[in-house]
Amino acid sequence: MRKSGLEILVMLALTHLWSVPFLAQQGGHGIDAALLKDCIVAGRVVNLQGRPVHGATVRIQAAGGWRDLVTDFQGEFHAEYSLTEVTLQDFPVELTVTMKGFLQAHRMLDFETTSGDFPAVQVTLRDANQNPDLLAPADLISGLAPKLKDLGTADGLSAKSEKDYARGAQEFLERKRVDRALPFFIKTAKHEATCGPCRTMLGLAELASSDWDGAANAFAEAAEQGRKDAKQARPEPLLALGVMESWRGQPERAAGFLEEALRYAPDHPLALQEIGRAEVQLRNWTAANDHLAKAVAVGGSPEARLLHVQALLGADKPEEANQEMARFLGGQDVRTMPVRVRTLWAQVQNQKRVEAAYAQVKTRVEAPLDYLSRAMPELQGLEPAEDQKPLQPILAAVGKNVEEFFRSFPNTSSLEKIHQEKVKGNGKRGENQDQKFQYLCVTPVNAWGPGFSEYRASLSGDPARPRGLTEGFMITSGFASASLVFHPAYQSEAAFRYLGRQKVNGRATHVLLFAQHPSQAHVYGSFMDGKSETAIYVQGVAWVDCQNYQILRLLTDLLKPLPEIELRRQTTDIDFSEVHFKSIPGAFWLPHEVAVTVDWRGRVLRNDHQYSDFKVFNVDSKEKMGKPKDVARSAKEASDSPEN
Repeated sequence: MRKSGLEILVMLALTHLWSVPFLAQQGGHGIDAALLKDCIVAGRVVNLQGRPVHGATVRIQAAGGWRDLVTDFQGEFHAEYSLTEVTLQDFPVELTVTMKGFLQAHRMLDFETTSGDFPAVQVTLRDANQNPDLLAPADLISGLAPKLKDLGTADGLSAKSEKDYARGAQEFLERKRVDRALPFFIKTAKHEATCGPCRTMLGLAELASSDWDGAANAFAEAAEQGRKDAKQARPEPLLALGVMESWRGQPERAAGFLEEALRYAPDHPLALQEIGRAEVQLRNWTAANDHLAKAVAVGGSPEARLLHVQALLGADKPEEANQEMARFLGGQDVRTMPVRVRTLWAQVQNQKRVEAAYAQVKTRVEAPLDYLSRAMPELQGLEPAEDQKPLQPILAAVGKNVEEFFRSFPNTSSLEKIHQEKVKGNGKRGENQDQKFQYLCVTPVNAWGPGFSEYRASLSGDPARPRGLTEGFMITSGFASASLVFHPAYQSEAAFRYLGRQKVNGRATHVLLFAQHPSQAHVYGSFMDGKSETAIYVQGVAWVDCQNYQILRLLTDLLKPLPEIELRRQTTDIDFSEVHFKSIPGAFWLPHEVAVTVDWRGRVLRNDHQYSDFKVFNVDSKEKMGKPKDVARSAKEASDSPEN
């Protein structure tokens, strides 16, 4: 996992020179210059994904004053202080970091410098727009803190610290004054080294004060204390660590902490709810259903029931999901519910309709081989498979490649050439036009699943889109994500069949058929006509290299014609090629040539795309992915220094 946060290195160095005016400020008494030391507070601001944040304001309050600094392009800053040996005995520092688009980060540090070395600290900036599908910090605090309000000697809290802890709990939970509660909790934690629950409460208070890293450290220390001393073992710190991992976009790590929490409290409603949430993100539908059903049964919150609806949808149980949604609503009008609830309700209703619409569809995966050979000229020369034994090993190898591709894919730009044409009734070329663009594939700053955003820009770097809609041409895009159907997270949402082996451009390939399950698919295309948008589910053929298990060609068609929008055909044929970048080891397999043919409302349209001149570029973390102008500018700057 990548390290994130604001890293501050505080260093001390002996000096023998200082100005007379400074000495005069010390009350007129001479101070031996040898007793002065320079203190450098230096650091680096990054986001949760570890990317530097340029232009963040860092306010450092120390030595009786404050300074405002701005981070450079590497997210770095530094400030210098000159202090006496006496002052250095206790050097409190308060850090406040602000940046548009991020939540304010805050940290209070009380350095004890008798050793001559300051410890390195970390402050993390979190995106202001937290994923609404995750537990809110306030809900984590309210779900755990009340259980830690009254601690005693059995919890590792000594009699001499009970008063301080009780006052901190009163300020935090009753008076809602976390700034006044923190000193009491800090003092208690300092004196009670073996009180894990005390540290957990400190972590919750630090989280409430926007001190992400202080909270994470406190929870980790409390969890470790519980591992060392079974009497101190409690679920709360592990639960908190699990939720924090989910905020980082690491559901697998989150599930690990939450599973450990459940060992100490198997019926903990919040722990069951959150491990269920992590399993939903990981698309482990069976485990998600088990945990969330139990969370509901032991008195979990309405959120647990709502998550259970998601899990039932993922497990292709629309009727059960509909019943659970009805229990969640409890007779309330769904139109009065928050957007997230209304969206999930609509998904339940849509899945029921999709299941009915595709119930009788027969896909190519089920078709006899002789029929496929006649219907698909692309399969000429196929050596048929004797059985399906090779299918699962091939899918596992392809899935591993696809997963790695989306995990490590850099921000890239390429030259895109588009040829649009209208095909006449006799199959001959009709009206056509050619255009060129920068094609940008960008990994979002907060990515909650595999995939990336795709933009087009003019060759000069300005946002652009293909012409031709008003003249009857079509616009097509999104090919770099076409392999997602083979991602391990989505393979369960399609049926696969191994056809055999075939030579493609002199390379031996495995040939796989696939067809999406519409009622389960979370990855699908869309067909837009004006403001109307229709989900598109596909079936197709993939040619996979026998040596490296990379997809060389992907040919997809509609799962079935869609008469309701007069779409009879949509065929996409993608050829992939190997691309290398100077700054990144290894290779990436990217679309090189793409052909899309559509038969819609009696008209046949065809778009041909060619991609070349691939380059890597960086997007400053302050540039929001919803602003393609900034992204295009970054890509244009990268084009001055070819990467391949």
